[in-house]
Order: sequence, then structure tokens, then C-alpha cells
Amino acid sequence: MKENIVEEFNAYRAKMNEKMLDDNNKIIKRIFNLDTNAYMEGVLPKKTKELLGLGNSLVLRCDDCVRYHLEECHKLGLTKEEVVEGMSISLLIGGTIVIPHLRRAFEYWEALEAK
Repeated sequence: MKENIVEEFNAYRAKMNEKMLDDNNKIIKRIFNLDTNAYMEGVLPKKTKELLGLGNSLVLRCDDCVRYHLEECHKLGLTKEEVVEGMSISLLIGGTIVIPHLRRAFEYWEALEAK
């Protein structure tokens, strides 16, 4: 069951991203392009950038963003310990309002590991 949350999220995200991009809005396409390029290897390694994205997403309380960055961290081979340590800083910065999002992040990481 938990594995389904990964497939369901990715299917929905892909479907809706395609619909948005098919609309051919210049601003939307440029934001998507900027987002893609921002996370490429640079002075900071991609792993660091994904942890930063994850941390900011937690503080901003964007569950979709948290899931996306968790999956990227998982693909890049970050350990659970690295991810949890990063998320603990976000909890410190964001405060207790981050806890519900942290719960969902733990659940999603477990689903990624179960795949």
C-alpha cells in the first residue's frame, strides 16, 4: 500500500505537468526550465541542492515539493540519516508547524525505500 503513494504521486505529477506545459504558456515553461537548471551540478553538488530544496519545501510546508525532493535525494543515494539530519534543521527553523509535513516525509521515504 505505501508503495502506491510513490506511483500515484508521480503519475499525477507527470499528467498535470504535461497539461500545464501543453498550454504553451511562456512564463510557466520558463519557470520549469529555471527549476530544472537550478538543480544541475554546479559549484554546489546536486545532492546539496536537493537537500536545500527539501529543507525549504518543509519550511514552506509544500508536501508535493517535499515528496519530489525526497525522491531526488533517494535517487542520488542519500542515506536516511543524511535526509533526516537535513530535515531536522528544517524543523528547527520552521518550528512545530513543520511536524505534520515531517510525518508525511517519513512516510514517503519509507515508501521509496520499499520500492
